[in-house]
Amino acid sequence: MDIRTGRHLFNLVGGGLIILWLVMMGLLVKRVSFSNLDRQPFAPTNTISGISSSERDWMEIYLKDKKVGYSVMQLQPAGKSFFLREEMLLNLNLMDQPTGIRTITRSVINDQFQLEKFSFKMSSGAMTYSVSGRVEGNLIFLEIGEGRAKSSKQIRFSSPPMLGSLLPKFFKGKGLELGQSFNFDIFDPSTMAQKRILVKVMAKEKVVIGRIPYNAFRLETEMWSQPIIFWVDEAGNVLKEKGFMGFTLIRSNAAKAPRNIEGSTERDFYELAAVKVEGRLRNPERLTYLKLKVEGLSEDWFDTRALRRGRQKYRSGIIEVHQEAVPHGIAYALPYQDTSGDLRAFLQPEFNIESDHNIIIDKAREIVGEGKDPSSAARKLLSWVYRNVEKRPLVAVPSALEVLKTKVGDCNEHSALLTALLRASGIPARICVGLVYARGKFFYHAWTEAYLGTWVSMDATQNQMPTDATHIKLVEGGLDKQVDLIGLIGKLSLELVDYGYDQPN
Repeated sequence: MDIRTGRHLFNLVGGGLIILWLVMMGLLVKRVSFSNLDRQPFAPTNTISGISSSERDWMEIYLKDKKVGYSVMQLQPAGKSFFLREEMLLNLNLMDQPTGIRTITRSVINDQFQLEKFSFKMSSGAMTYSVSGRVEGNLIFLEIGEGRAKSSKQIRFSSPPMLGSLLPKFFKGKGLELGQSFNFDIFDPSTMAQKRILVKVMAKEKVVIGRIPYNAFRLETEMWSQPIIFWVDEAGNVLKEKGFMGFTLIRSNAAKAPRNIEGSTERDFYELAAVKVEGRLRNPERLTYLKLKVEGLSEDWFDTRALRRGRQKYRSGIIEVHQEAVPHGIAYALPYQDTSGDLRAFLQPEFNIESDHNIIIDKAREIVGEGKDPSSAARKLLSWVYRNVEKRPLVAVPSALEVLKTKVGDCNEHSALLTALLRASGIPARICVGLVYARGKFFYHAWTEAYLGTWVSMDATQNQMPTDATHIKLVEGGLDKQVDLIGLIGKLSLELVDYGYDQPN
């Protein structure tokens, strides 16, 4: 596809973020781990028992009554351990393009549900992402990527990580009772993040699966302030799971689950997550000031500090954005010398921002040359990413090394690569995620900020430095921070209060 055509189709937004977040959380409760409420060690009854041969559990995935995929989990005894294989396939409509997303996780676990080692792979179109790891105590030693683009990382957890695909095995034979509660710690192989949730047994109901009625317990929980419900039969088998945005998983079998996958063709998935706004903006790319009234943003469960930093103000439900100026003259000579340590985190590599890798470092040097002016270097890096990375909707974990290899992606990939190149050049940089205006709505989007004496916004999908005032930052940081935005989906509403341009229309 011609890059110019890709830019037109992309239309400056990156709704692929939403699908990535869904995949990361396994759609519903597919990667959840557990411990009892008082956080004491597991009782002997909390073990995988009675499994002497391979077991498989199939689920069909629906989006608003359309079958869009399936998942299958296989658990097999292997000596004193167990081998777990999980596969998920989704077919969705992204900007009128049918897009297939496949994830495969292979794990070895012990009979206490604790993870020993794993590999995770996600593929979608031209993009493939892989990560593997082994567990030693509370540490996970990771290998991310493949070949020359492989990098290593260590992550420490507060407790040994566990996989929540074993949730059905946990409930099996437990004899659930109304009013019971369970604590669960999310572990997601794509982000290496953990998060605790509470699951409650709320009611006993009849559930019909394939015309067969089952007596079931209804369990309810909340993830990222979004309600999730699942039904478990009296034997502990998960029959049905229901999440937000219309996703539902239904128990199935090997013959039925992979068949008749229609995909989501009626509505573009990007549009499902878009935020409507009262009022319309003309020439948004020229906007230098924007004032909006926002509803649905509760400080009780969402951290609003990013809304109050730099060019943004937030108070009493009103957001104001003033486009910042790029500093003139050399604010510092490259590389930035962080004598105070305040910006150290924004100069170092992190998960999938492999700024210390030789491939990234060599490319940054090639683009920047011998110049020492950070503003000039930042513009060169922005322009290179904009011109060389094809704008195409993708669902993938955005590794900077992988993007440099494939040179294709949406806002996730553009922001990851630009951030890594900036850091490799000695410019403090961070990823920002929030909203941007396009086609009469606000869409979830990712971009970059670089420290050039002051923080300056940069959007490599739009070639903007600074970005226009419709870029509303909600979160700073990687995927483990970005998933908190899931709680906002379907809740936000915006009303245009005021706006201004750099010059008269």
